[in-house]
Amino acid sequence: MSGNTEHEHAPLIRAGLTADPLELFAKWFEGATRLIEMPEAVSLATADQDGRPDARMVLMKGFGPDGFSFFTNHESSKGEQLTRNPWAAMVFFWRELDRQIRIRGPVEKLSVEESDDYYASRGRGSRLGAWASPQSQVIKNRQELDRRLEEAEIRFANPAGEIPRPSHWGGFLLHHQQVEFWQGRQDRLHDRFLYIRGEGAWTIERLAP
Repeated sequence: MSGNTEHEHAPLIRAGLTADPLELFAKWFEGATRLIEMPEAVSLATADQDGRPDARMVLMKGFGPDGFSFFTNHESSKGEQLTRNPWAAMVFFWRELDRQIRIRGPVEKLSVEESDDYYASRGRGSRLGAWASPQSQVIKNRQELDRRLEEAEIRFANPAGEIPRPSHWGGFLLHHQQVEFWQGRQDRLHDRFLYIRGEGAWTIERLAP
């Protein structure tokens, strides 16, 4: 990882930090939405039952005092890994801003109501896809997936157009216990600050680049 050598960005200084990392995240995320097509795209890292790391891109669907949410098939690789080992890490990287945010903490499933609400907001195709795709499982070919989608379309071809949420599909919430903000600078002398959750407040440490 190296800083943008063509355009120097404003430094990240201790005096410019907020007491709560969520406030700074919200500020950075708002800035990213003005320049980046999908600022919510984030790398999610988990570990399997043998402790071997795994990672993939997901979409962060919300954030707040309790943490950062995303949705998936609970029977997928990441869903099963999080069920066995409910800890994860996220990495946002916005190259246009030379900014990176790393988040670590325990994970829990969102409530049925929260999963239902988000599922209902998705397009019909995405809702059918949640039924059709046995995510992360081996399938013979594309035709098998198309067949499963056709079966779902027939199954839910009701006048009301209702497609209930599959019980195996829902949300997770990553409770942020550590949040690191990285601002790229020239010559690899980047600014890094790590927030660590304490009993009643966050501690903040500057890290060497």
